[in-house]
Amino acid sequence: MRKLPLFTAAAAVTALLAAVPAVASAGTTGAAGKAAALAPTGALPPLDPAALKAAIGGLPNATVTGAILKVSGSAGNWQGVSGVRDVRTKAPVPANGRFRIGSVSKVFTAALMLQLVHDGKVDLDRTVQHYVPGLLPKAYPPITVRQVLNHTSGLPTDGNLGFGDADWFVAHRLDSWTMRQIVADGVRYPMAAAPGTVQQYNGLNYWVAGVVIEKVTGRTYQDEVTRRIIRPLHLKDTFALDRRDPRLPGPHAHGYVAVQENGKTVLRDVSRQSPWPAAEGGLISSTSDLTRFISALFRGRVVPKPELKEMFRVPDVPYKGHDNCVISKTPGRACFGLGLARFESSNGVVAWGKSGSRPGYTTGLMATRDLSRVIAYSLNATGNKDGSEGPYVVRIAAATFDPTLTSGH
Repeated sequence: MRKLPLFTAAAAVTALLAAVPAVASAGTTGAAGKAAALAPTGALPPLDPAALKAAIGGLPNATVTGAILKVSGSAGNWQGVSGVRDVRTKAPVPANGRFRIGSVSKVFTAALMLQLVHDGKVDLDRTVQHYVPGLLPKAYPPITVRQVLNHTSGLPTDGNLGFGDADWFVAHRLDSWTMRQIVADGVRYPMAAAPGTVQQYNGLNYWVAGVVIEKVTGRTYQDEVTRRIIRPLHLKDTFALDRRDPRLPGPHAHGYVAVQENGKTVLRDVSRQSPWPAAEGGLISSTSDLTRFISALFRGRVVPKPELKEMFRVPDVPYKGHDNCVISKTPGRACFGLGLARFESSNGVVAWGKSGSRPGYTTGLMATRDLSRVIAYSLNATGNKDGSEGPYVVRIAAATFDPTLTSGH
């Protein structure tokens, strides 16, 4: 199963914010303790409009054709666009444009599962095998819902159904698979690790979670996330479409994938593509809706606060691999909670969020616990998720959280 690096540029961007385990002080209680837990820890840099504009400047080019960046929160607000919505017409990127959010969908999925926990329909520490008998091979050990959501399941990472190079994707972008089909492909292989012993980012976990949600509720994932999250929060730009619906509704910048044809690089429009990743990465949204969503989430309006704390609970286990959780005060330790990852920049600012990508679209969503700073961005990257847009992500992070990321200090 292909594992998407947290910021899609594995080497360059893993270094942009250091992830460390979230451990609250046992001696901090009451209102002071709550404030300490929510504070960004370090000093947020003041917003610099010139730096923000430069972070997404110089578009379009061969790597990124368009960008949207929205920064909000009590520490300041800024919004900007760069590049073009269509390389043929050269029309500008719409500030209210919608885009495919890829693995940022996992935050919605984890929140949805925790709503089911609150309702008594799911227990985080009961097994996937209990909720969906036969989904996993009999030879597999018991795997809990919690382990699936925090990437400590140990499930294999070898499946490749739905993935291919740029030429393959252009030819197959309208093909689709059910979540059960993706899971069945992924579990043909031996376990990668014993459950609960290590953390390893793996999209298969969230397809399993999606199947659990459908089994427990008796509804499709798309219906349930719309009914429980999208509609109550009035997320008018957010869609969970059927896998056979390739539309990107409403205003949007086109997404492109670069392919080689007759010795030349050609951009192929992949705006229309199946949202088959569903619970793992199939949603559509906008920077405004993502900002609204994470703000409501952190305030306890999406997941009740007793369950919300689970999203910020990072297991005390090693991280397996070098795609995430590499640069840290405790290198090689886990950095994912349930749906969210913890980041700490060199200046001590702590934020939580997620990034994601689909061909033609790279997305990020990050916020401090007190919501003093929230960032949401979309880049129309042409590299078919190869991470070549990484320098733009680094510049965005530098302009919003830690200027030293691009200063050489």
